[in-house]
Amino acid sequence: MIANAIQGIGYFIRGIGLLGKPGIRLYVVIPATINILLFAALIIFGYSQFMELVNYLAPSESSWFSWLRWILIPIFFVTSLIIVFFTFTLFANLIGAPFNSLLAAAVEKHLTGSLPQSNSNWKAVLKSLIPIMFAELKKMAYYILITIPFLILFIIPVVNILAPFLWMLMIAWVMAVEYTDYPMGNHEVSFAELRRRLKQRRLMAFGFGGSVMLAMSIPVVNFFVMPTAVAGATAMAVEKLKSE
Repeated sequence: MIANAIQGIGYFIRGIGLLGKPGIRLYVVIPATINILLFAALIIFGYSQFMELVNYLAPSESSWFSWLRWILIPIFFVTSLIIVFFTFTLFANLIGAPFNSLLAAAVEKHLTGSLPQSNSNWKAVLKSLIPIMFAELKKMAYYILITIPFLILFIIPVVNILAPFLWMLMIAWVMAVEYTDYPMGNHEVSFAELRRRLKQRRLMAFGFGGSVMLAMSIPVVNFFVMPTAVAGATAMAVEKLKSE
């Protein structure tokens, strides 16, 4: 049982090595650059607006309220990290969805020598761009629906002691579903069928998704987690899920 979870962790680590292979780098650089620029712009804008608010509420020349600056400024940075963590997956996946399908196809070709049935080149992805984006929104709706019961656990006495651990398991599952959907979707495996296959290898899925979740929580590193997860999930899909 533990071996299955370790196997899932191994696939995520394996994804790191796959990113530097020929024919794969392009699909990593473009979405990573877009996301870095987007979030850098958001953080810079947010910081400038926040500092205006701090200067209004606690001007530096005021000896009475100036001490508040030492509290408010760290709060901004902590809040920013939390916001980036919870919103990164949403925006990164919407922006990177077309690239992720191509990345999964490139990784599969490297591993097997052949391309998947669909979304294997730019022309195919552009033709199916709207369905790809719709599929991302559908997945997000699924994530929201399964999140609600876990949020309720936090307000139930006694049960709320276990809620944080159950919450982490739920996030790990979501990460596994999210990233294995790209290689499996390239073979036209439905979202429901994907979840069924992952449930048959639940511990492996938790190991993989838990690794993604942990890496996603590390500032700066999280910008490169998405392509790593897609590459690792493709290897996992090719070797463990595609033939079922």
